[in-house]
Amino acid sequence: MEGVTEPCFRDLVLARNPAHLLGGAFTEFVRVVDHPMSRRVLLAHLGPERFEAPVGLQLMGADLAALEATAARAVEIGAPLVDLNFGCPAKGALRGCAGSAILRDPRQLERVVATCVRGVEAAVPVSAKVRAGDEDAGRLEEIARAAEAGGAALLTVHCRTRVEHYCPGVDWTRIARAVEAVSIPVCGNGGVGTHDDLERMRRETGCAFVMVGQGALGDPWIFSGRRVDAAEAARFLLEYSKLLRERHGMSAKGRAGRVKQLLRHWSAGELVGDRRREWLSEADPERLFQRLEAALDAPAGASRPDLLSSRG
Repeated sequence: MEGVTEPCFRDLVLARNPAHLLGGAFTEFVRVVDHPMSRRVLLAHLGPERFEAPVGLQLMGADLAALEATAARAVEIGAPLVDLNFGCPAKGALRGCAGSAILRDPRQLERVVATCVRGVEAAVPVSAKVRAGDEDAGRLEEIARAAEAGGAALLTVHCRTRVEHYCPGVDWTRIARAVEAVSIPVCGNGGVGTHDDLERMRRETGCAFVMVGQGALGDPWIFSGRRVDAAEAARFLLEYSKLLRERHGMSAKGRAGRVKQLLRHWSAGELVGDRRREWLSEADPERLFQRLEAALDAPAGASRPDLLSSRG
């Protein structure tokens, strides 16, 4: 997810979930337009730290020559996996005939996958992430088989179509259809909000793996299923702010904005409770951070302290 799952956030999640439970992660997408991306940019997306769980480098674009060269550079800098984004529904991606726009043309999707497979020269696997379709899911099997024919080693299926964007409802039977359509492993995605949903999706769809996006924004411990208290939840957000300052020199206002991105989804530790609107409407960054710091003093095991009682 662009602008959210960058290395600062991702590293904190990787550090808190055992590799055997988390499995791996992906970078936010690297947009490849009409020229290969530099090693410097690719390294910035991978981040400075390395964990036992592999982090795949995700690419999005439609220029075959630029994608092939970028995939080759990804191998050169040590990316253990190259992932191709055919799921982004953003208008910018559609205008560039990238992301979910390619779902309209499964043959082009196959060409993009094959091009990147050629670029990595079998050094690392190439995976593909798709949505269930463009306007409807009628061509899902054709899309899935196109990714497999191109040489994808793993297919991730977001069970919503492009036009469904991130609507509340999900249809996991679409993931099951993809599982039946291909012989490569399928990773299910969409509608996973709790740790229990991970196994439920595998059981109901037959998928080999489960990808979690927005669910991890609300609960970074979703992969391990560990329940945390308000203090530990607040500590994560404060460490996130600290990393943004140390690595990027981000201002207090910018850091507060990033923290609020997470607070919109946050459920861990019952930190937010029924006062989410009050957290999000806090205009003073320092005041927001003070509320988080106040939670650090909460008694062990407490669900949520009354962090707003001292409002002036």
